[in-house]
Amino acid sequence: MTDRSRDELFTRRALGRATLARQLLIERARMPATEAIEHLAGMQAQAPHAPYVGLWTRLAEFRAEELSGLISSRRAVRAPLMRATLHLVSARDFLTLRPIIQPVLERSFAGAPFRIDGVDVAALMEAGRSLLADRPRTRVELGAALGREWPGHDRASLAQAITYLLPVVQVPPRGLWGAGGGARWTTAETWLGHRADAEVASREELLLRYLAAFGPATVRDVQTWSGLTRLAEIAGRLRPKLRTFRDEHGEQLFDLPDAPRPDPSLPVPPRFLPEYDNLLLSHADRTRFITGGERVPLPPGNGARNGTLLVDGVLKATWRITVVRDTAILHIEPFGPLRPGDAIAAEAERLLSFVLPEAANREMRLAAGSGLQ
Repeated sequence: MTDRSRDELFTRRALGRATLARQLLIERARMPATEAIEHLAGMQAQAPHAPYVGLWTRLAEFRAEELSGLISSRRAVRAPLMRATLHLVSARDFLTLRPIIQPVLERSFAGAPFRIDGVDVAALMEAGRSLLADRPRTRVELGAALGREWPGHDRASLAQAITYLLPVVQVPPRGLWGAGGGARWTTAETWLGHRADAEVASREELLLRYLAAFGPATVRDVQTWSGLTRLAEIAGRLRPKLRTFRDEHGEQLFDLPDAPRPDPSLPVPPRFLPEYDNLLLSHADRTRFITGGERVPLPPGNGARNGTLLVDGVLKATWRITVVRDTAILHIEPFGPLRPGDAIAAEAERLLSFVLPEAANREMRLAAGSGLQ
């Protein structure tokens, strides 16, 4: 047994600074988008344009065309992965990570309100694979085709079974900057030319990747991010290679020995995060960033409409952009008073310039009574 009382204490603020450094949110990094996506172990991507804002806020001189090019050239894909949610990952990460996440997807499908009772699952998977290899299809199109083979069964459930249980990806134009269109799916093997089980990463590798992007962290944190369970044994095997700390609640934290752990007093600039940014979703204990009990952006629907604003490394507001005639307006709704300052206004101007460079005018508006003028 390890005596946790001997582990160095990590305060909530110190934890926040450490994770912000790894998330490239203290200072914008100079690296290609592919390298950043892999460093972050993927980016949540239910909102198609969220990864673009997520990379803009983390990388110096990032251009939307760079990510659109990666998706169009099949070097990055959008697919169900961690927590059975849609993620943007590099093609090579998808091929190695997808088999590890298979149990998460199976468990999520079993717990979802979809019913395929009486269906031969192996036959259903083969039929779905053939249909999606023939051409990309929406879930509605896929369900209609499968329904002809399995009449009397819920078509939506048949289609959902395929997109949960088979290695599939969403194809462009969905996910391209400035493009719309419904979500169409094809098999990963068809799109990438390789099976998703060609080279399987280990759970040990996955845990180490997580710590590099989100640590220091507890085992429960890793499980919250990935959706996997029973990772305590994995952490135990890796313990000789890791450093351990304890948080303010006495929970044991694991970390990479040489990972950045900045001084807790280090100033942090304001950062606008996109909808459902993984920074706010990837720890069981989110108090390193969410100190007032806010659940944003966790309630259903809210995260799909609003981004979030970090001030001094803490969640302080939500944001959204509207366009009125020739003016792009950034609406900020704080959870409480915010101190006035030029840093938020300057960052807001940069965000508007990135999202709507063609706008003749740009404006930032704070909700009434916010305390920031």
